[in-house]
Amino acid sequence: MKGIVTKSTGSWYTVYIENGERIDCRLKGKFRMKGIKSTNPVAVGDYINFEYEEGKETGVINKIFERKNYIIRKSVNLSKQTHIIASNIDIAFLLVTIDNPPTSPGFIDRFLATAEAYSIPVIILFNKIDMYNDDELEKLAMLEAVYTEIGYSCIAISATKNIDIDKVKNLMKDKTTMFSGHSGVGKSTLINTMEPTLNLKTAEISKQHKQGLHTTTFAEMFELSFGGFIIDTPGIKGFGVFDFKPQEITDYFPEFFKLKSKCKFNNCLHINEPNCAIKKSVEEGEIAYSRYNSYLQMVEGDEEHYRTDIYS
Repeated sequence: MKGIVTKSTGSWYTVYIENGERIDCRLKGKFRMKGIKSTNPVAVGDYINFEYEEGKETGVINKIFERKNYIIRKSVNLSKQTHIIASNIDIAFLLVTIDNPPTSPGFIDRFLATAEAYSIPVIILFNKIDMYNDDELEKLAMLEAVYTEIGYSCIAISATKNIDIDKVKNLMKDKTTMFSGHSGVGKSTLINTMEPTLNLKTAEISKQHKQGLHTTTFAEMFELSFGGFIIDTPGIKGFGVFDFKPQEITDYFPEFFKLKSKCKFNNCLHINEPNCAIKKSVEEGEIAYSRYNSYLQMVEGDEEHYRTDIYS
């Protein structure tokens, strides 16, 4: 029987089938023997086949259908393994906050590059606009200008004050969408505003560290009354990109990709090489320095320090 995985808790998966039922399933053992380097061979959003266990109301997954796309990052504790956050996504919404908690350009750029690599359209949602002072609104405008110029859609919203939430709902209708971002940026609050019957758990921001407290511990997919599905994901502290070769990274920065053919050398890494079109564009202000800085950190494999790079 075919279904879609709506929740993963490690060893058990909740599977949604056409009649609206949800079945708890486990993975058939042999799937773990196929050299999958992911910590979760089955992800929320996966289409699977399962069969009922004899005499039980639970099932066993015996087939995982090919994914249209997926969003992936390095596993937190196992750097050589990956963690698939979700799969078969029509739109990923990246929630960004200027403060409380702050979202760094480095984090945004790593998420966007990963989404580009796996062919996932991203819309950036700048949340909590009702809470910002003039300086913070200026920072928001700067970021919005950078990403709009590249070609990303950006929407400034407030989940608590219901500002421009209908714009987001219209984009989500009849699609499978995902909310991602740091803990505390308002993912669960936004989903509750759109679909109050879900009543997802939310938590206050830690005032001492300006970080969110984790309320979502597993990715979970919910059906929406206005059509489609939303995947709520655990808050991400850092976003370690996986398996990017330095020569490929420009391909995942759209404004770099447009220019790289104008560099003197075909294998230009845009660091120390002469006659580099990308470095020239950075110097002339056509490419944002924050984007170039993110690119350099990814090329150098700097996984530790990018989170502190706020609006420099």
